[in-house]
Amino acid sequence: MPAIINAQIIVGDKILPNHCLVFNEQIVAVATCNALPTHQLAGALDARGHYVSAGFIDIHLHGLAGLDTMHENPTSLLTMSRLLPSVGVTAFLPTTMTMPMSRIESALHNIRRAMHEAAGAAVLGAHLEGPFISPLAAGAHNISYISNLQFAKIAPFREVIKIVTFAPEALTATDFIKECRRNNIVASIGHTKASYDEARVAIEDGANLFTHLFNAMPPLHHRTPGAVGAALDSDAYCELIADNIHIHPAMQRLVVKAKGTPRIILVSDSTMACLPDGVYSLGGQDVLVENNVARLRSGALAGSTLTLNQAIKNTMLNTGFSLPEVVLLATANPARLLGIENIKGHLAPGLDADFTIFDADMNIQATYTMGRQVYRRTSHAHLCG
Repeated sequence: MPAIINAQIIVGDKILPNHCLVFNEQIVAVATCNALPTHQLAGALDARGHYVSAGFIDIHLHGLAGLDTMHENPTSLLTMSRLLPSVGVTAFLPTTMTMPMSRIESALHNIRRAMHEAAGAAVLGAHLEGPFISPLAAGAHNISYISNLQFAKIAPFREVIKIVTFAPEALTATDFIKECRRNNIVASIGHTKASYDEARVAIEDGANLFTHLFNAMPPLHHRTPGAVGAALDSDAYCELIADNIHIHPAMQRLVVKAKGTPRIILVSDSTMACLPDGVYSLGGQDVLVENNVARLRSGALAGSTLTLNQAIKNTMLNTGFSLPEVVLLATANPARLLGIENIKGHLAPGLDADFTIFDADMNIQATYTMGRQVYRRTSHAHLCG
């Protein structure tokens, strides 16, 4: 039976030194190597003291390496699935942009297909970011295609969409959030100018995530706390882009202190511009990358060139939290948000054998999905930059 030996295995908030992971498609055992029968460890992969954690789950990813969720070529998603294990990602939500509804529907059709065909990182479904956002907080989205909030527009894809980002102040149908919840879709507040009260009402109706907290929403103010204040003053989850560009390290520390680690989810928000400096595209608009910063020609930030393994490293350096504590922000927390914590996001017997092996500098050495090795480091090449 396959096994990983001589590993430092991250389970919950602990590191188990000199442990072994035995698996098939699911995890069979996590134990000290001397506690396992010798025949179970035959032909095992020696981790050589590296760390092993549950695979990272990226719930907000537009693209990478010249590939984009909005590409009409359905093979783009399959290639993204193949590349993502090199940065430790074993499951992700391809994320859409605000474009004509026909293009969004085409992307959702491609995502539905990729959910069954992806051979690397699992395609769990879609994160619909736009078109239900505020034109006053569009960020890198094209305001020409922003649409009224109607659940009927996404109902044909209810089994595909796992998260929908929306601006609470744009709500015209009070049952939109409740319809999302009835269909197991996470309603996420983002790209909004909502007041504190408007955001709180949305949370009370069932919204339980904030899309890339701080970005595309008014800054926190002591008299008008707005959406950021509602996020910090609630049990809702918050996405963080920990690239030190979208959010200053000091603000990252403050969010962790205010929210606690169980309600923070690290995301990449990466785009096809996860490449060397140059001109790329996002939602049909030019994106200029310079020194790993992606911006529209207007100067607005346009996603990131971040990867989740780098986000984990940055968060540890910025907050002082331990490796196990920060790994939870990219594994257990997104799994719990999506309601799949009984199959992914942890290393425990009976759960899917999705895991990644990395060194102390967060360089990925190998990644497995459903017990299959889908990446093994052979060079020092990086996916981005």
